[in-house]
Amino acid sequence: MSPQELYLCQRCGNCCRWPGAVRLRQQDVARLASFQGLSEEAWIETYAEIHPDRSSLALKNQPDGACIFLEGRNHCRVQEAKPAQCRSFPNGWNFPGWRDVCEAIPASSLLEDRPA
Repeated sequence: MSPQELYLCQRCGNCCRWPGAVRLRQQDVARLASFQGLSEEAWIETYAEIHPDRSSLALKNQPDGACIFLEGRNHCRVQEAKPAQCRSFPNGWNFPGWRDVCEAIPASSLLEDRPA
C-alpha cells in the first residue's frame, strides 16, 4: 500500500474473519458499551478478553475465529461504534498479503472514473 493512497472499505467482511486480535482502547470500550446499552464492566465480561500478549484487552472471537460482532457474511452489529483498529483499516495498515483478502478500492480510482 502506498502511504499516500487512501482506500475505501467495501464492507466485504473479510478483515473480520482473518486471524489476529482487535485491540481495545478505553475509548473503544466506553463507546461500545454505551452503544449497546451496557455498563463498561458488563460489556468487558461479555465481549472482551485479555490480548494474547497480555498488554491490553481484545475483542473475543466467534468459535470459527470471526469477530464476535460479525453477523452473516458481512454485517457488523456495531458498525457505528466499532473499535479504532477496525475504523482505521485498511488505511494506516501495511502487512504482507492484505490486498489478497481485502476488497477495499483505492479512492483515486473513483476520481479516474469521473467524467471531465
